[in-house]
Amino acid sequence: MTVRFVRPVSFAAYLSRYLGFAGLVLFLIAAGLHRFGPLTTPDFVGLVLIAAAIAVLAVLLALIGLERLWTKGSKGGLWALAALIFSSLPLGVVGYGAFLYWQQPKIYDVSTDLTDVPDWLVPPVANQQWLVRPAIIGAEDRAAQATAYASLAGRRYEGAIDRIYAAARKTAAARKIRIAHTKGVIGATTEPSIGVPEQDRTPPSEETPLDDLPLNVPVPMARPADAPPPTFFSGSGVVFMQGEMRTLVWGLRFDVLIRLKEEAETTVVDVRVASRYGAHDLGMGADIAETFLDALDAEMQGLNDS
Repeated sequence: MTVRFVRPVSFAAYLSRYLGFAGLVLFLIAAGLHRFGPLTTPDFVGLVLIAAAIAVLAVLLALIGLERLWTKGSKGGLWALAALIFSSLPLGVVGYGAFLYWQQPKIYDVSTDLTDVPDWLVPPVANQQWLVRPAIIGAEDRAAQATAYASLAGRRYEGAIDRIYAAARKTAAARKIRIAHTKGVIGATTEPSIGVPEQDRTPPSEETPLDDLPLNVPVPMARPADAPPPTFFSGSGVVFMQGEMRTLVWGLRFDVLIRLKEEAETTVVDVRVASRYGAHDLGMGADIAETFLDALDAEMQGLNDS
């Protein structure tokens, strides 16, 4: 007579595989819709937390399945292993975010100049939903930044402001910072008609008779090669550029303000970065500012060597 041993089945391990897979799929869909689709950051964070909660449940069931495998020889070891693998991504991302949350100061706005913080040209506005951030940045927030990011400081370059401005614009474009507002530049979005006479700002009337127009309109000649370059700056010695950017992987939105201040024969560059959602930027704001300034250093070094 043949004796056949029938192994029990661990339903906990069986269920853990599907829960782990569901958490992974939810996480990937949320990440894709946020990075390339219409999903807002608060909704993205909420879905990621839900995916992590599902992954936690999957891990608990997988551990139960492994315990049953060890003590009773129940089937489900591969199912439990698959659940652990599926759950690793959402739990790893949320766990790393939690580590940064406790490791970095709870601030969302950083500046390289803490004594004279540059003001936004246009205050950033967004629907915070449940990721609300404080409306006012206090002295304790700036002190926390000074303690956590002591090396974060502006740059001083030798040269006129127009040369530094061109390098800063090029660096901002390379870092995917979309400049939307400028100030201190003739023709800027926040200072139209700077330096233009009042009579030239008013468009001609549609009722102006054609007989009054000159018959011979002079054609401007090309600028001589030895002529000085045109002046694009308003003369204040300070230029502002405000834009926005998104992080490469997760597409988190940050507002960036770049200030150029001409002092004697040098130009000082300061950067202000603020997370658009939430009261904590997880240290990414300081990293964005430092990365931009390092790239500007490299750009200026290339200009000096050429």
